[in-house]
Amino acid sequence: MYRFTVSTDSTCDLYHDFVVANDIKLAPLTFMLEHDGTMEEYLDNFTEYGQYVEFYQKLRAGCMPKTSKLNYEAHYSHFLKLAEEGAQDVVHFTISSGLANTWENAEQAAADVHKLYPAFRVLVIDPLTATVGQGALVRLAVECRNRGMGVEETAEFVKSVRLHIQHFIVADDLQFLKRGGRISATAAAVGGMLKVKPIISFDHEGKLGVIDKVMGTRKAISYIKKKMETEGPDPAFNYVFVVHTDNEPAAEELAEYVRETFGIEPYVSIMGPVIGAHVGPGAFALGYISKSLRNEF
Repeated sequence: MYRFTVSTDSTCDLYHDFVVANDIKLAPLTFMLEHDGTMEEYLDNFTEYGQYVEFYQKLRAGCMPKTSKLNYEAHYSHFLKLAEEGAQDVVHFTISSGLANTWENAEQAAADVHKLYPAFRVLVIDPLTATVGQGALVRLAVECRNRGMGVEETAEFVKSVRLHIQHFIVADDLQFLKRGGRISATAAAVGGMLKVKPIISFDHEGKLGVIDKVMGTRKAISYIKKKMETEGPDPAFNYVFVVHTDNEPAAEELAEYVRETFGIEPYVSIMGPVIGAHVGPGAFALGYISKSLRNEF
């Protein structure tokens, strides 16, 4: 029997089979797609790869996405269910506080459920990242749980790792970044014409920002490789993830580079709809745990 429960919202972008196999308690977000003036709501709980691909095909066809965070009520329902099922100590991961105040909602909801179930305690982790970066921390928490570590020891460990996760995110269609407020309308228009590819990363506050710009996909991939040559994965972890928004060729090229250069089998996946809605189809990213702090080499 585990000493604590691992819980996360769906912005961790871990596949359904992994979540089920590792007994992770998932709180799915919702997203909406608008087409021809009609808005439809969906749950971020895909179970098959084709569902991800279909989502990005809809974006390419002109459907406009809209996402929402998990509010207090959703967190309260999630935690209440865990408490009713007998959970006591819980490590719960939210999306980065630099992207939304979800962390605060989770903290308040957990405190209120604790009033009804005094033995129920949630340690809410602000990962200062999202998508598979957040998923990396969830994976580490699962490993800690499976080794028999306690809830507080695990929480402190994953928090000590989070600012060592490097991110290199490359968007294909800058209009999605413009709509999300990450770049200006002028920058999106000019960048689109010139085939500029911004390199995006999370900063120390868990906010997304452009750290560099290159011309075209080939140079973007070369940029990521050079960064890894400067400082590769920390041997204590050997953890690398590659994620894409329906751009398998770029993802596989980076994955093969990691295999050949570092002898590491990376986790390769397609990004979920909540974060994918903001970077758009055709994007790709690579991340890993390094000895240096985030963006400091």
